[in-house]
Amino acid sequence: MAIFKRKASIRIAFGLLLAAAGPMMCSAVAQAPAAAPVAPKVGTIKAVSGNSLTVATDAGPTVTITVPDTAKVQQLAAGSVDPKTATPSELSNIAVGDRVLVTVKAGDTPDAFTARTVYLMKSGDIAQKNAAEQADWKKNGTGGIVSAVDPATGAITITAGAKKIAVSTSSKTDFLRFTGDSVKFQDAKPGTLAQIQVGDQIQARGVKSDDGLSVQAAEVVSGSFKNLSGLVASIDAASGKITLKDLLTKKMFTVNVSANSDLRKMPLQMATMFAARTQAGAAGGASAGGAGGGQGGPGGGQGGPAGGARRAAGADLSQMIARMPTATLADLKVNDAVMIVASEPSPGATTVTAITLLSGVEPILTANPNGGMNLSGWSMGGGGPAE
Repeated sequence: MAIFKRKASIRIAFGLLLAAAGPMMCSAVAQAPAAAPVAPKVGTIKAVSGNSLTVATDAGPTVTITVPDTAKVQQLAAGSVDPKTATPSELSNIAVGDRVLVTVKAGDTPDAFTARTVYLMKSGDIAQKNAAEQADWKKNGTGGIVSAVDPATGAITITAGAKKIAVSTSSKTDFLRFTGDSVKFQDAKPGTLAQIQVGDQIQARGVKSDDGLSVQAAEVVSGSFKNLSGLVASIDAASGKITLKDLLTKKMFTVNVSANSDLRKMPLQMATMFAARTQAGAAGGASAGGAGGGQGGPGGGQGGPAGGARRAAGADLSQMIARMPTATLADLKVNDAVMIVASEPSPGATTVTAITLLSGVEPILTANPNGGMNLSGWSMGGGGPAE
């Protein structure tokens, strides 16, 4: 499932720049005799009119910033976190789509501000850096499900299909973590090795061995997600909620469908193809493992060959999600079959938030009545693992 997704955006270092330079900036504002401290504004340029900038901030609100002649405009290389590396630029160099961090003072209205300094990252530079990082993730990235973590050595073992991959980390490894219902790459927060648990999904980028079975990670992105599948029991479009009985756990779950949720509908032909593949995997697992067929019996549980076939099919499916038709909550009906990747709930909780909801999967759930496929495959665009 394309969980870690970021299509037209990139991983920008303004957050780190703000962390590094923000206290200094705010201190400078506080020392001004006639102005109260105002937090710097970070976001994307939506419009430029004369000396006025319209900025969609990362915090949510869209603000108007006036750039007087006394304000400085400084350009940073894409990804830079050091304001000392900035070079002088001009207001006329700022265009729609560029990223800015602006130190400001309050204006006449709550959403209007006057710039002191504008730190600028050009969209073209961002796209170029993004493409380079994307290529590096394709060449030097790997990912899978965490099967073991050794906090003492920093070693992480992940499973990708039938392969076991050793991920080595160190004090120089950059850890990022996804929490809540957003899995956009720009929403990842600084993380730690201690947050990574067995069953989590990770992507790692670094120096890979020739056989691809080990990597010395420079960057690790992790998250904890829950896979659900079953028939829709009820729909409350007004509150954005559905309920379903999960086929694997036999528990009823309430699923919140938020603005961040990605709803897709699988074409029937594709669903039939994946159903046939997972059925073939289950048959192969029973033949290879005898009547027991591995840890889940003849149905092919997670530990047997059929489980591996389901995971492999799920990984293939994850690469196709972004190309499937989009859907809305209004398109769903009671008794529709769905497969969901959701935020990991607290222990014992049965309310989750959908990250990706896939409908049109009746053939898959018919072929796999114990829970469909493990949709654990995921990828990131722009600046992260390839989609």
